[in-house]
Amino acid sequence: MMDHKPNTIAVAGHVCLDVIPQFDQNRALGDAPIFEPGSLLKVGPALQSTGGVVSNTGLALHKLGIPVTLMGKIGDDLFGHEIIKQFKDVAPHLADNMIVSKDQPTSYSVVIDPPGVDRMFLHCPGANDTFSPDDLDTDALKDIALFHFGYPPIMKTMYENHGNNLASLMQRVKQTNTITSLDMCSVDPESEAGKISWEALLANVLPHVDLFLPSYDEIAFMLGYEVPKNDKDICTKQLNEIASKLISLGSSVIILKLGKQGLYLRTTDNAQAIEKLNLDPSWVGREVYSPCHYVKPVGATGAGDCTIAGFLAAVTIGQDPQKAASTATAVGAFSVLSMDATGGIQHLDIVNERLGTEWPRHDLEMNFSNWHHTPEGELLGPNDITAKSLKQ
Repeated sequence: MMDHKPNTIAVAGHVCLDVIPQFDQNRALGDAPIFEPGSLLKVGPALQSTGGVVSNTGLALHKLGIPVTLMGKIGDDLFGHEIIKQFKDVAPHLADNMIVSKDQPTSYSVVIDPPGVDRMFLHCPGANDTFSPDDLDTDALKDIALFHFGYPPIMKTMYENHGNNLASLMQRVKQTNTITSLDMCSVDPESEAGKISWEALLANVLPHVDLFLPSYDEIAFMLGYEVPKNDKDICTKQLNEIASKLISLGSSVIILKLGKQGLYLRTTDNAQAIEKLNLDPSWVGREVYSPCHYVKPVGATGAGDCTIAGFLAAVTIGQDPQKAASTATAVGAFSVLSMDATGGIQHLDIVNERLGTEWPRHDLEMNFSNWHHTPEGELLGPNDITAKSLKQ
């Protein structure tokens, strides 16, 4: 069984600085070329904001009221100093365990978003591409209950060689009796990461991952399923197939983010594996679907990362699987109330208060025959041990 630790979460993985020049919104460029040799295009002040899982999930957890520490890798340069400053402006301690490289640049993106033209991105992977197990100070994990890592598909040392570095990193964390959690991100099929065997990587890594939290699109690509053209084409049978395979590879708790369709949770039938994570027995053999809570969205930036923050928060405070799934989709709903990733996030007490009201859910668009509908709005699948007991 895991040693009892404070409910502190470490969020590690991809971090960057987004630099967004402001264009005159009254001057539509239409199809005119943005870059012409020798030309000068006047823009306004540049917005600068932190991005990546370390920022999105980490700051969301902080706003939820969960103790968190951030472990992204940056350079000792102007952009790196700005990331540190922005984290410290939120809370001075948040940047205490950031990893600063003396010979690698900070990752950054220049977001070019003029009116009338599709956005373009200029991205430098920077220090993210060199993140390694040796960067992790295991002494910093002594008071960490859960370690969450995100975005290995855009971190070269994490996906190359069948993910050996990622497997080593997660194994090293598990050896400190810390729960391990892993999230993914989209893979460009034409990129270097798109050419590797992700199934081989998952077989190598998931034995060291307790909670695995990808989106359906991401994992469908990785396992060779047809990626649906939209969320409505997802079927519950494939959710079960994919989650069962991921559990067989070693993870005990699977979350599949389904975009506007909500969230699917599946857990192992192995009671000893659940007990080792200090989770309540109610986590054994569960299959739960949580539809999205209805809000009028303003923006969707970082919604998946914030949904994961809600789930991790629920796990650390001891919620059961059904309530944890609902908390996750609720935090995701709060996140889309703002243009940025975390501006709409409220304290977990406020989230729970909202969940205690009659909060409408989005209509079901997948086939849920043979599923049990709960009064709270979740659905329990055919493989759910609680649903089976209700039928008896």
